[in-house]
Amino acid sequence: MLITSIKQLKTIPQSIVSLVPSQTELLFNLGLTKQTVGITKFCIYPGEWRTSKVIVGGTKSIKFTTIKKLNPDLIIANREENDKEQIEELANDYNVLLTDVKTLAEANKMILNIGEITGTKAKAVKITEKISTLFKALKLPKSTLNACYLIWQKPYMTVGGDTFISNMMQYAGLKNMYAHKTRYPEVTEKQLKKDGCNILLLSSEPYPFSKKHVSELQQQLPNTKIIMVNGEMFSWYGSKLVDVPEYFKALQKEIAAL
Repeated sequence: MLITSIKQLKTIPQSIVSLVPSQTELLFNLGLTKQTVGITKFCIYPGEWRTSKVIVGGTKSIKFTTIKKLNPDLIIANREENDKEQIEELANDYNVLLTDVKTLAEANKMILNIGEITGTKAKAVKITEKISTLFKALKLPKSTLNACYLIWQKPYMTVGGDTFISNMMQYAGLKNMYAHKTRYPEVTEKQLKKDGCNILLLSSEPYPFSKKHVSELQQQLPNTKIIMVNGEMFSWYGSKLVDVPEYFKALQKEIAAL
């Protein structure tokens, strides 16, 4: 069944499958190495788990037979990163915690909830307190620039205002020029030029943009500053958030120097 709190579980789970890379990293930082038995092929942190844990498929291509063999007490999934039908099917046989994170506040709430459910609340509190302290100390530039964050190519796709990435852009001191849209709308070079894009961010994931793409887009957008960014810093909503403020400080300096 789909669960939301520890009250719905009889005991603290001793075998966990994570279907979300950023939440897999969180489980590691909560000290749940022994309890975590399965992860996806996209769960790259910690590196040693890729060989010591069972790979249960991709975030949207789950291997049900593999999960059945593991018979986990708890499966951690995410509304956006995982396939709805697959999660609903898993919920017929297992306890599934389905997270839904669109803001920093919701990320901290999710971390605390996972901490409570897994019996690691004290560690979760420390992580969220550190995240909150670091973000509060983050100084934003006096003026914000119109920015577009690209996550995909052919077609180019950006982020709407109802996404976690859009919320992170605010903390980076950037104004998401497509915040009035939802989800992940398509955008063209012509549209970016017409809308007055000051900063164009090319993410490292899910599409791996490279310097080649910077050159191609710069020819079409000569008046736009184009920067390659680490997608994990904008889209990972687990314990990775501890590293984000320092990254945003460096990014602000890079933008100011262009």
